[in-house]
Amino acid sequence: METITSIKITEAEWEIMRVVWASGTVTSREIVKVLENKKQWKAATIKTLIGRLVDKKALMTTKDGNKFIYSALVTEENSMECYTDDIFSRVCDKQRGQLIANMVMDTVLSKSDIDRLRKLLEQKEMTALDEVPCNCIAGQCECNLSHH
Repeated sequence: METITSIKITEAEWEIMRVVWASGTVTSREIVKVLENKKQWKAATIKTLIGRLVDKKALMTTKDGNKFIYSALVTEENSMECYTDDIFSRVCDKQRGQLIANMVMDTVLSKSDIDRLRKLLEQKEMTALDEVPCNCIAGQCECNLSHH
């Protein structure tokens, strides 16, 4: 599976990809079965989303008799990295720590998740800056009033 960094997956398409990532290979009928009840989407809507993902080269399709088998061309891990990068690109660098803190507060975590985060923070502390510089252009954030 290739690592493709520029594919933007919409919220609705993400639902399709989660089914494919979980299954490895899957038919449209299987995707419909999973998502019809969860999202109250019609089969035609789901098939349209599948088609968009094929067009974006996020999904590969293989014909097997009279049905199509779908598999992911992008990994879930890479897609999560792209999603995270997209979120962070929308906020001032100075606000990223607060964004992460909000995410941690709003997320159910296991003890092992917390241990992993604690160790990561201890490592990050060794190279941490006293203050993160703003990366915004003038007029793009509130902190620019004091430094631009």
